[in-house]
Amino acid sequence: MIDLTINKTGLEHNLRKAKENRIIIPTIAQMQHPETIPEKIRERLKTVGLWDVDPLNLFRITWKNEAKESGGLFQAVPNYIELPPALTGVPCRIVAMVGKWFPTGCHKVGASFGCLAPRLVTGQFDVNRHKAVWPSTGNYCRGGAFNSRLLGAQGVAILPAEMSQERFDWLHEIGAEVIATPGCESNVKEIFDKTNELKQDPQYMIFNQFEEMGNPLWHYNVTGNALADVYEAIKRPGDRFAGAAFTSGSAGTMSAGDLLKEKYPHLKLAVGEALQCPTILENGFGGHRIEGIGDKHIPWIHNVKNTDMVIDIDDEDSQRLLRLFNTPEGQAYLKNELHLDDELIEKLTWLGISGIANVLCCIKMAKYYEFTERDVVGTVLTDSAVMYGSRIQELNDRYGAYNPHEAAMDHALHMLGLKLDNMQELTYADRKRVHNLKYYTWVEQQGKTVEELNALWYDTEGTWDTVHAQAKDLDELINAFNEATGLLKDL
Repeated sequence: MIDLTINKTGLEHNLRKAKENRIIIPTIAQMQHPETIPEKIRERLKTVGLWDVDPLNLFRITWKNEAKESGGLFQAVPNYIELPPALTGVPCRIVAMVGKWFPTGCHKVGASFGCLAPRLVTGQFDVNRHKAVWPSTGNYCRGGAFNSRLLGAQGVAILPAEMSQERFDWLHEIGAEVIATPGCESNVKEIFDKTNELKQDPQYMIFNQFEEMGNPLWHYNVTGNALADVYEAIKRPGDRFAGAAFTSGSAGTMSAGDLLKEKYPHLKLAVGEALQCPTILENGFGGHRIEGIGDKHIPWIHNVKNTDMVIDIDDEDSQRLLRLFNTPEGQAYLKNELHLDDELIEKLTWLGISGIANVLCCIKMAKYYEFTERDVVGTVLTDSAVMYGSRIQELNDRYGAYNPHEAAMDHALHMLGLKLDNMQELTYADRKRVHNLKYYTWVEQQGKTVEELNALWYDTEGTWDTVHAQAKDLDELINAFNEATGLLKDL
């Protein structure tokens, strides 16, 4: 449950800062339904770029932005890509909702808002006293740093040193304090160790996406409903929403699956991870290259009891397909051999590395459950290839010049050739085994209690359901905050 206790002193400071910087905070309901955003705010957004450091861009933390780099407003159906059988090799409809058209180019800006907003509008986070610390394997800390700037706070980004150079460059540009920890995507403990060190200084407030319940609150209410909106818009007579699959970074998006399973009770929910670090599948360890997911632990916020399947993806598959979708030679193959249209080929650049892994999870799920052309499988594309230009160049340097023959091989081996290995449908006992792994990270290392751990398994109403429902309480506090600044009246 999210603590919404008011700190009057901090709240006064935050209100003063908001007045000075003309900051109006959107509600969760407005992120679900941007058509309810005040007309004067929508009018002003017509002159604001998607990535501009402007508080108005808080209102673009929604899946329903127009696909425009500047001046875009909102649309009824979120941006999505439907991947055809000629590309995927399976008959079902695979639909991926697009994160590129968020500010920062990634939906993690939403999860970070869900973590910061409750403490900001209660005054628990005091902009005069605190720095907001964002531990991440890359995109979450970018979203947190962006929201910190927009909300008048100082952000501190913590991420592994081996993440893409684009991430570090952007964080420095936005004025965040940047701390690089040893290792790669799999070195989450090193991130935790650094945050525990910073906790000793009262000026730092930690927003740990792996445990902050504002993360699943946002994804359940915003991402889950957005995916449902996509399905309702595209479904044909006889179709069913059969499955959803998300790789586990923080496991925030898995809570979107919680919402979908409530709306579509027969839906199967899969969690993905890197084969090179098979934490869920094998209680294993290792290092991998699927930027955007972390492992060697089970996130506190993962509702494992609601997860039907684990799917492991070879990081080489994601890497090779990244090159296929983002080089002239690969795009020529897609056009000339698969006969994909130019619009779809362009949209395939909207898939970042973890987004590709999500799609591969959907394909393996479809093969396992033998989904047909009447089945729809949903996922999200966390970010796009914009953040991975250096990785594409590394692949070119490693393997040499690309050509149509290699493009055909990459498609055949790394997408069409996916098999039913390295995946498991989870029984009740399997899910409990995975849940119990949380003990070693969260109870032994991070200060949680056994009682809290058991509650996540046995007390669904008092934990997950309560958190999901707190969106209404948070919105009431946001509305009160905006009312107190008086800025809505001055629009």
